Amino acid sequence: MSTQTTTVIFYLFAALTVCSAAFVVLTRNVIYSAFSLLFTFFGVAALYVFLSADFLAVTQVVVYVGGILVLLLFGVMFTNSIMNPGQKTEVSNTLAGSLLFLGVTGGVLYSFFASPGWMSTGKTLQGSIVGPVGFETMSRYVLPFEMVSILLLAALIGAAFLARFDKKGNS
Repeated sequence: MSTQTTTVIFYLFAALTVCSAAFVVLTRNVIYSAFSLLFTFFGVAALYVFLSADFLAVTQVVVYVGGILVLLLFGVMFTNSIMNPGQKTEVSNTLAGSLLFLGVTGGVLYSFFASPGWMSTGKTLQGSIVGPVGFETMSRYVLPFEMVSILLLAALIGAAFLARFDKKGNS
């Protein structure tokens, strides 16, 4: 694939990511916001692929798209008050959000243009990092990995307990 084609595809994924992230923030419908978050996560994963960060791209798809987004969608769809067709979220603080957006964008653009060596050297990574990361996770760091999984399971059980709805008011 030529460099020009790769650049065009990169900018298409970057535009998809930015536009869907803006739609997540600016839409008033919670369901539409959750579904546009799906496109944002996939766009970020595609950008990781362009950065030759294959492990991060796979992790983005598996963890965020496969786990967190599905959990968020089920939580939004099963919430009783969301099923009300007139239910909309309130988009407030637009002035503060716009000023923060302009400040962060200005800072990023300043650092982008002020850095002399921001262009890629054209070097590609040799080999994959997936094997060493998997080996370290399942050998040296297996105990912290399992402790985090138990903590996340406890948080999920606690969230399900707090979110349950009893019509009589008894918990």
